[in-house]
Amino acid sequence: MAAGASQVVSSGEPARVVALQIDDEIDPVMAEYIDGGIDQANRAGAALILITMDTPGGLDASMREIIQHILDSRAPVVVYVAPTGSRAASAGFFILLSADIAAMAPGTHTGAASPLLSVGGYQVTVDDTLKKKVLNDATAYLRSYAEPRGRNVALAETAVTEAKAFTEREAVDGRLCDLVVDSREALLAELNGRTITRFGGRTTELALSRPMVTTLEMSARQRFLARIVQPDAFFILLLVGVLGLYAEFTHPGLVAPGVAGGIALLLALFAMHILPINVAGLLLIALAVALFILEAHYTGHGVLGAGGVVAMLLGALILVRSPITGAGVSLGVAIGTTLPFAVLSVVLMRLVLQSRAWAPQTGVEQLVHQVGEITVPIGHIAVDDDGRGMVLLHGELWRATAMTAIPRGARVRVVRVDGLILHVEPIGDPPRP
Repeated sequence: MAAGASQVVSSGEPARVVALQIDDEIDPVMAEYIDGGIDQANRAGAALILITMDTPGGLDASMREIIQHILDSRAPVVVYVAPTGSRAASAGFFILLSADIAAMAPGTHTGAASPLLSVGGYQVTVDDTLKKKVLNDATAYLRSYAEPRGRNVALAETAVTEAKAFTEREAVDGRLCDLVVDSREALLAELNGRTITRFGGRTTELALSRPMVTTLEMSARQRFLARIVQPDAFFILLLVGVLGLYAEFTHPGLVAPGVAGGIALLLALFAMHILPINVAGLLLIALAVALFILEAHYTGHGVLGAGGVVAMLLGALILVRSPITGAGVSLGVAIGTTLPFAVLSVVLMRLVLQSRAWAPQTGVEQLVHQVGEITVPIGHIAVDDDGRGMVLLHGELWRATAMTAIPRGARVRVVRVDGLILHVEPIGDPPRP
């Protein structure tokens, strides 16, 4: 549709409204949930996407993913800071201004969006040049979409450069926010029949006289990952990881502490945002394969194998809908492939290791450990100056040598083959002359 064209979102059926919730920090798990919800709403032909938000902020990369999906959404997106007492601070301020409609409940606030540089969740100090680069990048990014939305860009920039914050009334008066309403129902009623301008420039009239709200919750996997990134959870994981590896290094052979510590440490590094979500998943799968190999090589009483199964399941769950797996794999497929893969890996690796001890079946090497009979004594100077004799083996005569003299008729065993010379040793009592 060309820019400036008008589109009416109306239908004889109830207007479908898809509701999403941002109620914590903006991190990769939250971004995945919001992005997936927006995509699902667009595929279902939703008339409106409503994101209720209460957040202290979060990661810049995750924030940009969410904003990108909001700007690209076919359905209009409303961001509503609610309930009373909620906030849209830092990254939440950027997300609020990116919406087609920005709404706030009474007693809420937004702003304080100055970027902070951190490593592993801890703020770091930077020089003035780098600080200016970060601020200029953030304000330019804000202008790129806030100005087409008709926001007050000059006032919005002060939230970044001066860390200013605004109440809901100040945000409306300053043209940072469009509406102040006290409930979701009042918001939908206020939007019914309203004409809005989308990011591409086209206008859309909302028909929400009979809204049917469908709430999309986080999946079980997303709730699990969201729990891991909580400060209490990753602190415990970090302690378990360090203590487990310390116990294994100081008491080699315990196995279980090392396995648990390795898995916990990888999860802790992911929770602290040191490892990206796809890297953490790949490392867990690599750890699983290593544990399977160790289970086949050493006697771990199943601990190594069980740890490998847990690591592979966690790695598969983390990789679901990652950039590597694209659309993602289901939990059933992850479980259904992990267990057979674990069994096959352990069994095949044990066969490989056992095959190394098998005697060769072709070539002269197959003669090792075979038993023959001396036909020409070994050590008889008249036969050969170097003391070599002859041995009858499988109906063939071979030159043979030994560490001691061996008489004719003695039975010997081949210990090694050197070219066409057999090195033998006597077995049993030597024959009487």
